[in-house]
Amino acid sequence: MKIAIIGAGNLGLSIAKGILNSNGATSMYLTKRNVRSISEYEKYGNVTVTPDNREAVAKCDILIFAVQPGHFASILESVKDLFTDNHVIISTITGFELNRIEEVIGTDRYIIRSMPNTAISVGESMTCICSNEKGKKRIDLAKAIFNRMGHSMEIPESQMQAATVICASGIAFWMRLIRATTQGAIQLGFDAREAQELAMHTCNGAAKLLIESGNHPEEEIDRVTTPMGCTIQGLNEMEHQGLSSSLIQGIVASYDKITEFKKR
Repeated sequence: MKIAIIGAGNLGLSIAKGILNSNGATSMYLTKRNVRSISEYEKYGNVTVTPDNREAVAKCDILIFAVQPGHFASILESVKDLFTDNHVIISTITGFELNRIEEVIGTDRYIIRSMPNTAISVGESMTCICSNEKGKKRIDLAKAIFNRMGHSMEIPESQMQAATVICASGIAFWMRLIRATTQGAIQLGFDAREAQELAMHTCNGAAKLLIESGNHPEEEIDRVTTPMGCTIQGLNEMEHQGLSSSLIQGIVASYDKITEFKKR
């Protein structure tokens, strides 16, 4: 596959790393106004770095846009005359809905919205995907691309804002929980490096248990709690202090912020 990433910022480069590390592209174009900061990617051999979006669009079939929302419409306008029947347009832009993309480039294009997270750079993204009517014919292609870098799920566009909170912002939420666990381990006597290692791998193991078993979290919690034991004592204290409530309130607050931004 010939893939262009239009806008090689933090997310764009995370996607590029995921694709390159999984050998998911025969060739790749990365675009950015200042290419000096991404020139190292040409070491891969099959990567071309350029400030020219039109060059990238003309040379590639799959176009992944990872630009700022305020620049997206004008960038689409500047390249839409180059689109062919082979082009698949994949947007990662938060809040930029399918009908707005269609207003710029028309309805007769394969248009897909995706919401990956930065774990895509290590092949562990949770990516949500939706499409316009014509784009449904290329959903499986988009899922194949993102499944090489983690896991993907097709959802209705109406749920994309919520997916942004759970999957994209969710990376930061989980990082904060890992940090808190690390701090707790330091307080119990581990040094900082050991504490973070313990927290990271325990978190990773918990997720893998659920993925592999298909169990509900409470089933796995029951496996490690005993009557009058230390685990249930700790869990109950966390709940008394509002752990679940604060997490849910934070998720809802993040969602409300996206909704507020969308109304502007």
